[in-house]
Amino acid sequence: MFKPKLFDTLRDYTRLQFGRDVMAGLIVGIVALPLAIAFAIASGVSPEKGLYTAIIAGFIISALGGSRVQIGGPTGAFIVIVYGIVQVHGVNGLIIATFMAGVMLILMGLARLGSVIKFIPHPLIIGFTSGIALIIFSSQMKDFLGLRMGPVPADFLEKWQGYFSHIQSVSPYAVVLALLTVLIVLLWPKVTHKIPGSLIAILLTTAAVHLFGLPVETIGSKFGRIPSSLPMPVVPHIDFATIKNLIQPAFTIALLGGIESLLSAVVSDGMIGGNHRSNMELVAQGTANIFSAIFGGIPATGAIARTATNVKNGGRSPVAGMVHALVLLLIMVFIGKWAALIPMASLAGILVVVAYNMSEWESFRSVLKGPGSDSAVLITTFLLTVLIDLTVAIEIGMVLAVFLFMRKMIKFSEVSLLTREMEEGGASKDPDALSNFDIPSGVEVFEITGPLFFGAAHKFKDAMRFIEKPPAILIIRMRQVPIIDATGIKTIEEVYKLSCHRRTRLILSEVHSKQVLGELQDARLLFAIGKANVTDTFDQAVERARRILSESHQ
Repeated sequence: MFKPKLFDTLRDYTRLQFGRDVMAGLIVGIVALPLAIAFAIASGVSPEKGLYTAIIAGFIISALGGSRVQIGGPTGAFIVIVYGIVQVHGVNGLIIATFMAGVMLILMGLARLGSVIKFIPHPLIIGFTSGIALIIFSSQMKDFLGLRMGPVPADFLEKWQGYFSHIQSVSPYAVVLALLTVLIVLLWPKVTHKIPGSLIAILLTTAAVHLFGLPVETIGSKFGRIPSSLPMPVVPHIDFATIKNLIQPAFTIALLGGIESLLSAVVSDGMIGGNHRSNMELVAQGTANIFSAIFGGIPATGAIARTATNVKNGGRSPVAGMVHALVLLLIMVFIGKWAALIPMASLAGILVVVAYNMSEWESFRSVLKGPGSDSAVLITTFLLTVLIDLTVAIEIGMVLAVFLFMRKMIKFSEVSLLTREMEEGGASKDPDALSNFDIPSGVEVFEITGPLFFGAAHKFKDAMRFIEKPPAILIIRMRQVPIIDATGIKTIEEVYKLSCHRRTRLILSEVHSKQVLGELQDARLLFAIGKANVTDTFDQAVERARRILSESHQ
């Protein structure tokens, strides 16, 4: 469970596969270069921090991860979180939050929560992913349009108010470069998939700016020179006050990083017919974020688009991801200084395409056409992500999804007084229906259908009120009860105590679920009710009732 996939792949590794992994890593490294820079800038930090993250975290995620083909690094999903943390706590606060998130991810993996995180509701994921896409799109409008304005406000509505108030300062050169970038990125795959369109767009637009002397902002004019080496590692100082201030954003980074990395691993499993180790993946993601923070980087996770690029170009082992990180390191060392010439409008164009690809608009529309509860979770999460905060969106979205699911389960759970239904002429084709049995006089039969949990327990209590006269024997059929919780156990216990008080014998029939049987046993209810009064079939329950009645008449 906690063994990196790299160890498995090296057992039968061949020279042919090594060549394919190197080629895939080279291509993915080139694809990752403009994205790493663009994600860093959009997150409110200097461009080299994106490169540090892609190099350090990307190498560790591949070397220690639980997936054969996962490519890690900075992603668009973190832009909103990172930007908000930087605005409130500064870059140092971001580094500490990333370090803390790494520790949390390792603890999640060691606690074997990998399989749990995969069950985050689909509407919730689509809601916050689409919301993040809209925020990314909005955050790029200043550079896309070349607007002359101060810092872009963090609030979504204030951001657009600022854009409209400075719309007269639009730069036609910036707009043309941004649109040209978008067109190249979208259309280049029709020419070839071997060379990424984003790289071609960057090269062409950068060349155009400097050949024609276009008056647009570049990375160099905004951030200065990009370093050509990795910084010295520094472990951030963390005290209790810092933990208290940054625990919420750190948890958001950890949760989002865990969700996105495991989603990416699941997608890649489908592409290669593999099977990833979710808990090892979380440990690797946590380790990668710790080291990213130590080297001054930003949060990292599995990148779905880059992972898919890796698979499509022949990558089948973690070696490809490790090569991708080394390619980025070589680019930064030898030609990184030329990245300062890239126009900001071109990076904005690339991120607009990233936002469109993240928008999940088809899935968004599909969920809206589905059940109303799913639509409610989707819309709520989407609006809270855009207008309030991603952390709030995930928290409220999860609570809403849980409550709506409970509501469905409550509707599914039913408690019926079968003896009354039989008297009223209720017929059924079910061979185990009560009408097919000869029920002795003085016996009442109830049936519980569905989970007996705290949301449905009140139905059982309400149904018991239908008993006008205490019967000699009460049979409760539980053939369709898959699970029971503490409240359900408490309800059965109350029914047992009431039955004892009324001198009614209680029989539990058809307790087929191992979980239900185990909970009854742990609560000592099997001992209290008597094992003879807990039967496997309804025939046995009726026969047991006859025996009790005959003994009472002797």
